[in-house]
Amino acid sequence: MLTGETQIRVRYAETDRMGLLHHANYLVYFEQARTELLRTSGVSSKDLEDQGFYLVIAKVEIKYKSPAHYDDLLTIRTTVVRTTPVRLEHKYEVFREAGVLVCEGSTTLACVDAAGKLQAMPEWLTAVK
Repeated sequence: MLTGETQIRVRYAETDRMGLLHHANYLVYFEQARTELLRTSGVSSKDLEDQGFYLVIAKVEIKYKSPAHYDDLLTIRTTVVRTTPVRLEHKYEVFREAGVLVCEGSTTLACVDAAGKLQAMPEWLTAVK
């Protein structure tokens, strides 16, 4: 399975009044980590889109375990857990300093064309495991 890690520091603008990372920002972090993982394969999301392949979220799940705070340095571990000709599934684990698990998540991406119609992904992308 293809796995990578990305570090992100929680910015003040991403927190609520209690100084906690707002729950919606985890999805943004997942996207950044997923984009960086793709980049390790030598291709960017822009490259895929320029070729007419668009990866859209079909399903997302997050299980919050412990809060992240302003200025925490988070490590997002992203793993490709399953591929099909038209779908790509990722697992995410978010840790803060000292290895504290902040949340776990998963996404299923579907490959569509510019009109939003389901299409097969490039063969090399479905072979990523």
